[in-house]
Amino acid sequence: MWRALVFIGLLCVAAFGAVWLADRPGTVLITFAGYEIQMSVAVAAIALTGLALFLALLWSLVSGILHLPSRLTFASRARRRSRGYQAVSRGMVAVGAGDTIAARRYANEAERLLGREPLTLLLKAQAAQVSGNRDAAEAAFTQMMEEDETRVLGLRGLFVEARRRGDTGAAQQYASEAVRLAPAAAWASDAVLEARCADHDWRGALEAVERRASLGLLNKATAKRHRAVLLTADALERVDHDSDGALRSAQDAVRLAPDLVPAAAMAGRLLSRKGDLRRAAKVVEAAWRSLPHPDLADVYLNLRPGDSGLDRLKRAETLMRLSGGAPEGRLAVARAALEAREFDRARDALEPLLQDRPSMRVCLLMSDLEQAEHGSTGKGREWLARATRAPRDPAWIADGVVSDRWLPISPVTGRLDAFVWQAPPDVLVAPELTLHDDVTADLDDEPRPLPAMPAPELAPEPAAPRDPLPEPEPDVLKNELKAALSSGEPVKEDTPLPPPGPVVFPATPPDVPKPKEEAAVRRSAFSVW
Repeated sequence: MWRALVFIGLLCVAAFGAVWLADRPGTVLITFAGYEIQMSVAVAAIALTGLALFLALLWSLVSGILHLPSRLTFASRARRRSRGYQAVSRGMVAVGAGDTIAARRYANEAERLLGREPLTLLLKAQAAQVSGNRDAAEAAFTQMMEEDETRVLGLRGLFVEARRRGDTGAAQQYASEAVRLAPAAAWASDAVLEARCADHDWRGALEAVERRASLGLLNKATAKRHRAVLLTADALERVDHDSDGALRSAQDAVRLAPDLVPAAAMAGRLLSRKGDLRRAAKVVEAAWRSLPHPDLADVYLNLRPGDSGLDRLKRAETLMRLSGGAPEGRLAVARAALEAREFDRARDALEPLLQDRPSMRVCLLMSDLEQAEHGSTGKGREWLARATRAPRDPAWIADGVVSDRWLPISPVTGRLDAFVWQAPPDVLVAPELTLHDDVTADLDDEPRPLPAMPAPELAPEPAAPRDPLPEPEPDVLKNELKAALSSGEPVKEDTPLPPPGPVVFPATPPDVPKPKEEAAVRRSAFSVW
């Protein structure tokens, strides 16, 4: 619309000029080299305009001829770059598809057409990684180190290759250099934090967390939790030789995360040793409200050494009241009542936990209760037998590993704050760990899972023994069972996992087996676990 208006305006100006010249007649006389040319003003204006157009066309023709070689060269370069970037695009697709031959061909073509450009070097490294040529990949990443814009990418590639060949020291150096050049690089920051945690350099890990939080790589809640976990790890490491320093670290961790059970248990234990029972009780009670845990109950019941069993029972009842009748509170009351020889109080505390399927700890407590109250009877052995197939109690679990104690990092992946308190599943299977060690979304290799663990096999049903088997003493059997059930060794890759399997118990307790049958059942139960 605007162009049409401008064109119409120009036509109007031209028409006005023509009318103006026509209304004012006159002549133009040109004398040159003895020649005289006389014409009207209008004709002279037209001739002057035509001469200007002719000169403009002549200049365009001459300049076009003069710049023709450079234009041809530029067009050739543009076609070459277009073919080169097309080769880079096809090469990346070939890398993603795992076509090693095509990836190498396109990488060579891109290098021939584009030279040492960042994308060309990256494609060359990716093609080498897909083909398994680690030396060529490292050479490409080393070339990236020579350019400022690709130095961090080259460091990441060299870091990946160092981890693949197991050179931990070189990998840490590359990650540290990358953090210095690009502090916001998440992969480098994670690698530095992981390395410091693996070396138990908890103070250095705290500095790494602070730096990540200041750069916005961690939100405030996660950074706070990580600080608490690292302070707790520092306290656990210093508790034997520097109890005051361990107490300071534990108290700092409790301030950052009051619900962190290991920190609260450590702070409560160290405060009770120093005689500050009031502060110790407050710390444990605050953590208990968030997560009832047997470690907290153990610390709380033994705040003051030398207390009688009734005093510990009163504290256990306080814990049960704070938890609102949670299972851990009832178990604490039952254990304290059993130690105080208050058998009826122990039964009352355990009764709600016997409704569906009592857990292992409940069955073991019932066995202890029966033996303490009535001696070695059939009911005690019955509860002991039920414990072998009862559901497992909550434990510290991280990446398929069950541990009897809390750890700050996962023993499988090195992840910080990986352990959670939960009931193990019926069969623990370690997660398939994909080695995320490629430079761009792991396009060079297919995921490489850890070796699969063999499936556990249940022990066959025992046949009736021909000769009477010696019956173990109940206390010896119970100790062996507790040791088997509370084993906290990490799951190895070549170790079968325990096959507890769900078992539906009858509504009424089964009949007590005869001595010969009971011994066979016990042997079968221990072979399963």
